[in-house]
Amino acid sequence: MAFGINDNMQSISANESDAHQLPLKRVVIVVYPGVTLLDAAGPAQVFSSANNALKDEELSFYEVMLASPTGGMIMTDSAVELATVSLQQAAAEPIDTLIAAGGEGIFELAAEQRLVDWIKDQSDLCRRLASTCMGAFLMADAGLLAGQDVTTHWRHVEALQSRHPEINVKRDPLFVRNGRIWSSAGVTAGIDLALAMVEEDLGHDAAMYVAQSLVVYFKRPGGQSQFSNVLKAQQQDRGGTFSDLHAWIASNLQCDLSVNSLALQMSMSPRTFARLYKEHTGCTPAKSVEIIRVDTAKRQLERGSLSISRIADASGFRDEQQLRRAFQRHVGVSPGDYRNKFGCSTSP
Repeated sequence: MAFGINDNMQSISANESDAHQLPLKRVVIVVYPGVTLLDAAGPAQVFSSANNALKDEELSFYEVMLASPTGGMIMTDSAVELATVSLQQAAAEPIDTLIAAGGEGIFELAAEQRLVDWIKDQSDLCRRLASTCMGAFLMADAGLLAGQDVTTHWRHVEALQSRHPEINVKRDPLFVRNGRIWSSAGVTAGIDLALAMVEEDLGHDAAMYVAQSLVVYFKRPGGQSQFSNVLKAQQQDRGGTFSDLHAWIASNLQCDLSVNSLALQMSMSPRTFARLYKEHTGCTPAKSVEIIRVDTAKRQLERGSLSISRIADASGFRDEQQLRRAFQRHVGVSPGDYRNKFGCSTSP
């Protein structure tokens, strides 16, 4: 199937003969009172945007619906109500992709054996099954994840592993795929999961078009950590004393980022700055600068085809060898190996 996209972000076009042969894919997202709004709305928006991207307004690839045990209006954790159909209505026609959304209401919901049984029954009929965040508890309760690698929001990793020792819960990945069964971490990671599904169905160009139309910074690969190293440093800086400095560093990677230069930005003496920075963040200024540069290089390796030498320069490293050494320290692999695993394909 061939899709096209131009530099001005015009709609995706499909060969007419291919478009009419493509069966409509029904995506059903299971929700309930207390569901996290973005866990459901994020994936729903991705699939809907894939439809909106088409030039032919009468052509759709996905039919998206929200389903709940009772049907009708469901209150989310954000006090926003969602319109849903009943489980019976959702299963009236074949379901292509079934997604269990996460939220604090999941444990009360999982106690409803009727829903657990419904998911188990539908699992034999669906092409693809997925969970976002705590939705993994529901999938596991239905017996669908035994022996598999699974992820969920980092806050619930231990609880899920304790409740279901038969599965292997991964703390770091944004999402994990085991054949036709997918799971994602919390909230925005559901968008990454859905984008990967669109890429599987319609190709790389279609997924990138949707990511850009949603103003997603970039389409993140599933194996990436839920936490970037920069976010970890900001989290350790509990008082936020150096948040503005971190932002300045990220915008000036090719500048002099020595302790003297950073101290000047903070209007401190170099000695005082170095001491306070270590007390607040748990690491030295030099290490933080290197981490931010590595994170920038990672994004370049994921998104484009620049040479590693040019990426090293753009990220502020002295040369390619310095980038390689930093990558080994913080990522555990070479830049080339990282690109091979997480880099975007250049073809659909």
